[in-house]
Amino acid sequence: MDGWMDGWMDGWMDRWMDGWMDGWMDGWMDGWMDGWMDGRMDGWMDGWMDGWMDGWMDGWMDGWMDGWMDGWMDGWMDGWMDGWMGGWMDGWMDGWMDGWMDGGMDGGMDGGIEGWMEGQTNERMDARMHTRTHE
Repeated sequence: MDGWMDGWMDGWMDRWMDGWMDGWMDGWMDGWMDGWMDGRMDGWMDGWMDGWMDGWMDGWMDGWMDGWMDGWMDGWMDGWMDGWMGGWMDGWMDGWMDGWMDGGMDGGMDGGIEGWMEGQTNERMDARMHTRTHE
């Protein structure tokens, strides 16, 4: 144990631990961590990712999306939708619907239904009165 084994432990093993292993940890591994991670990873975050957020994403939000909201969507709201409300819908309300209310419905109420009510009521009253007077 004192000879070859201790010499091996003190020599090759310690040198391997202090030299290659620590050198690898301090050198390549830390260099990789500091270099690649800080460099590539941060560069990716600061560069491509932020550039994507500032560029494409914001450009999409400010450009296409807002342009769509301001342009086509608002144009649809102001144009077709309002035109439909102002034109066809109001025209239908003022024209056919009101005409139907004033004409057919009111005419029906005044004519058919009220006439029917008066007729039914008069017939029933006459029938009851006739029955009571002859009992």
